[in-house]
Amino acid sequence: MKASILVVDDERYVRDLLERVLSRKEYVVETAEGGEAALARLETQRYDLVLTDVVMPGIDGFELLRRVKSLYPTTKVIVLTGYARKQSISDFLLYGADEYLSKPFQVQALLEAVDRAFGLPTDPTPARRTH
Repeated sequence: MKASILVVDDERYVRDLLERVLSRKEYVVETAEGGEAALARLETQRYDLVLTDVVMPGIDGFELLRRVKSLYPTTKVIVLTGYARKQSISDFLLYGADEYLSKPFQVQALLEAVDRAFGLPTDPTPARRTH
């Protein structure tokens, strides 16, 4: 069975795009429009990976990361942010983010980050992370 991914973003078009891209790779993908909705889904469904935006109303991605890693320590988390600074990046990693990507990102960079989070081999060319 393919891995399950919960995509969390307050922007519908971002959720829809990520769902389409990841579904093509045969992942089982569900979406949530914010941190509260994500936590509610996590209470009833286990996901292998949470892919979350940082800046969202209510429970933001940083708080969601902290809670997911506290409540579901084996769940992988990838953080997406349009506001990456050295301090925030180190905080994401300190609190257990498995990967982070700066927005805007290339689809290939996203797929490689997901593969790395799952410990799968990626393209041998240098990582396309944007910092």
